[in-house]
Amino acid sequence: MHDKARNIAAAARVARASRATAASSVPVGCSSLKLRQLSRRVSQHFDRFVGNAGLKTTQYSLLSHIVKLAPVRPGELAARMEMDASTLTRNLQPLVALGWVEVGPGIDARSRLVTASDAGRAKRAEAQREWKRAQMSLNERLGDANVARLHALIDECLMSMNDTLGASGD
Repeated sequence: MHDKARNIAAAARVARASRATAASSVPVGCSSLKLRQLSRRVSQHFDRFVGNAGLKTTQYSLLSHIVKLAPVRPGELAARMEMDASTLTRNLQPLVALGWVEVGPGIDARSRLVTASDAGRAKRAEAQREWKRAQMSLNERLGDANVARLHALIDECLMSMNDTLGASGD
């Protein structure tokens, strides 16, 4: 019952914040801070579930992209995940060390290809079950409509930011 009361209280806070934001079309506070706060909370939520499979959420996401895209060049993988190459290299290392991911030769001497091993695909399937539980829990906690709106807003913002970054040459 404690979880239900906490969820109701959280929903009420979200509703109040949403009404306050809707009442004022001028943003208040630092968008970066607010996004980081939300990102940390959501990551902690997913990590509690995905951790049952022995992965961090970031590792699950990376492994899922590799399974979906493989064989994939590291640069393409980094671009699809919207991360820089050095972050990708750093995040690949533990997955390679555990034998879940393999980085092998590409089509020429200078290129590489990333693939998931059989053990990596099995680990991803195990973690996917936990990820689904985490997503269902988040949807229940925030409300399906809020999560759908959040996804749409994030996609819209990413598109705008990518257009802006591309236009400025950054």
